[in-house]
Amino acid sequence: MDEKKTILIVEDDKYIIHFLSVSFREENYGFQVAKSVKEAVSLFYANRPDVVILDLGLPDGDGMEVIERIREIADTPVIVVSARQEEDEKIRALDAGADDYVTKPFYMGELLARIRAALRKTEKHSREKETRFEDGDLCVDYGKRRVEVDGGEVHLTPIEYKILLLLIANRGKVLTHHYILKEIWGYAEGVESGTLRVFMAPLRRKIEKNPSDPQHIITEVGVGYRFQ
Repeated sequence: MDEKKTILIVEDDKYIIHFLSVSFREENYGFQVAKSVKEAVSLFYANRPDVVILDLGLPDGDGMEVIERIREIADTPVIVVSARQEEDEKIRALDAGADDYVTKPFYMGELLARIRAALRKTEKHSREKETRFEDGDLCVDYGKRRVEVDGGEVHLTPIEYKILLLLIANRGKVLTHHYILKEIWGYAEGVESGTLRVFMAPLRRKIEKNPSDPQHIITEVGVGYRFQ
């Protein structure tokens, strides 16, 4: 059974809130209502809804602030539903990070279709993130165990592949020699850090355009490695 999707309604007009609430309940969406910028940000951070329906004219500020605060931490679809019909307003909202813009008055059927489209896009993106990793010229297809650089396949040994996946899974973090050895081989005691360099050097030659000036696997001298 599919998990019920949740929608955060950010709106202060009680009639529109009622209209949206009835429609979302009929479509089996879970929903919460925020009537201000402050409440919207708080509810979003606490509950992480699947979609946000956002009015721009709120009692305590501009809905643009809600978009900006959401984009600081998440790619959740934001559909603006506003009476502001000026092109400049639409451009400003989309540039701030909104995914779609619907002007009031609106047809509920159209809004529901836009919500479904946003959810499909999110689900597709989530599936792709689970099966593929891309960073500039480097692409790793986890399902096929295939590594590509600039579109061409590179052949890694099983150990090199395991090291690469470990670094990617912890990208941005410095992994010590001891940690990598233990994760890859199951032990690290009595093993010299030079052992790891024996595998790291050819891995770099295969995935870095310039191994002497690596862009992906960075050496933290005396500590370990970091995937940038």
